[in-house]
Amino acid sequence: MVFSSTFFLCYFLPAFLLLYFATPRKYKNIVLLISSVLFYAWGAPKFIFVLIGTTILDFFLVRMMSESSSERRRKMLLGISVTMNLGLLVYFKYSNFFIQNFNGVLHKLGVEGDIQWTSVVLPIGISFYTFEAMTYMIDVYRRVHAPLKNFWDYQLYIILFPKLIAGPIIRYHELADQITDRSERDTTSEKLMGFYRFCIGLAKKVLIANTLALYADSVYGSKELGIDGILPEYLAPGTLWMAAVAYTFQIYFDFSGYCDMAIGIGRMLGFRFPENFNNPYISESITEFWRRWHMTLGSWMRNYLYIPLGGNKNGTRRMYMNLWIVFLLSGLWHGASWTFVLWGIWHGSFLVAERLFIRKITDKLGRIFRVAFTFFVVLIGWVAFRAPSVAHLKGYIKGMFFLTNGTQQIDYDAQFTAILAIAIFFSFFCLPKIGERIQNMVYNGSLTEGKHTAFTAGAVVLFIIALSYVTSSGYNPFIYFQF
Repeated sequence: MVFSSTFFLCYFLPAFLLLYFATPRKYKNIVLLISSVLFYAWGAPKFIFVLIGTTILDFFLVRMMSESSSERRRKMLLGISVTMNLGLLVYFKYSNFFIQNFNGVLHKLGVEGDIQWTSVVLPIGISFYTFEAMTYMIDVYRRVHAPLKNFWDYQLYIILFPKLIAGPIIRYHELADQITDRSERDTTSEKLMGFYRFCIGLAKKVLIANTLALYADSVYGSKELGIDGILPEYLAPGTLWMAAVAYTFQIYFDFSGYCDMAIGIGRMLGFRFPENFNNPYISESITEFWRRWHMTLGSWMRNYLYIPLGGNKNGTRRMYMNLWIVFLLSGLWHGASWTFVLWGIWHGSFLVAERLFIRKITDKLGRIFRVAFTFFVVLIGWVAFRAPSVAHLKGYIKGMFFLTNGTQQIDYDAQFTAILAIAIFFSFFCLPKIGERIQNMVYNGSLTEGKHTAFTAGAVVLFIIALSYVTSSGYNPFIYFQF
């Protein structure tokens, strides 16, 4: 089920909220858990049993680990749980990729025939809930937080529907106490602030990201939507650049819009989810970009991968290698494709290069240059992220830099131009201090009754406009559902 679908907006969410708010406090988690199971089962009825089965095993493995006084036994139980969760992720997400590449190697070696394999269907959101299951076991192992005593509370932590499909990735100790007690935030003001945030996210997704996606998909193509792309060798450089720019803003407004909706629903229910974006396109370096983009993934990678690898404590060369490994794996986490691997290597290489020499140059050239240079690096990386194959990526990059003879152009209309201008404006809105102050007030500030009235009216207008668009258009992709 998609947050921006007619069914969710007109039926599931209103019915759920009415039932949830009418339910006595001690039964609210039961309503939320049942609703979360129904939400996931709506889109993946077969895989709900896999999800529930793994959560049962994880809960009892972690309980035994927590109660054990033997460090050896604790490590063994942690290893079993980690292996089980990573094993499921590898099987569902990467088995097709490995078999396809192995068959490709056999063909190059002249071996006839392929390994016969039935393609595995990818469960939606598996990367997100796998990482959250792992934070539970690791946080308990590290004694950062005690395990949940109630199995149903643990089930709710994993399957909580606002953040289940596409994040934000919430580390266990950040949410544990909120699972059992949210009474302090059960206020009208919190519900209204959550509603504002949800409507902002819905508008970002439906009105901006979907409009930009129409143009990007007309150039790149989309298997999920049955849209055929055009070979980049035939396209004019201007068209290739425009599609790259459109996708750069599409993915930001698509993913950040979804996270805004998730944070908003969570806030209406009394939860405070961590922020996942902080105006990433105003970054002055790739290092800063990764402090602002998909922040919960960056936090997860830092705490559960980069630091255990040694971080920056074992010398400069080892630090560079650790950074490179983390971003190589980050690319693979996003998808089983060599283009994602190249995207991860691209970012990892620039992170290392910044520490070696790039920052020494850019620090002397002013903020505008640093923002523009970082945006350019990120944009080229998004070309790799979006390209359907390595061959397509090579042709696309060549075409962008006038190394092919493509002349075909894909025109765009006034609506696309206006939406792109809005996307650019709001992406860089917080460069001036006044923009940052306004955003903080909208997202996190305490509002007077008069401001609540004005914000409620504005949010309702946004909601009606977005809902009108959703009901009149069948074009509604969500980029991060595939991860």
